[in-house]
Amino acid sequence: MAKEYSKYQQNIIKRYYDNREAASLQRLQELVTELYLAEGKARERQWKYILAALEKLELPPDRIDHLRQQDDPAMLAKLVEELMTKQ
Repeated sequence: MAKEYSKYQQNIIKRYYDNREAASLQRLQELVTELYLAEGKARERQWKYILAALEKLELPPDRIDHLRQQDDPAMLAKLVEELMTKQ
């Protein structure tokens, strides 16, 4: 059963989808900061979140794998900077 949304609700949904990439990129920035500070199991948990964020941003899987193998927050920060200039 299809639900009909009010004009107000439609505008909220539209704005969400219009800004989804920017929100994902901001979340990725926060995760990079947390990765710099994390160690051990916490670092692995941060990488799990980072990989999910990179997939949402539709990065090629081989590039995601390369970043994960390097385990270098500086490389990840450089990628975020690159993505921000494209936006």
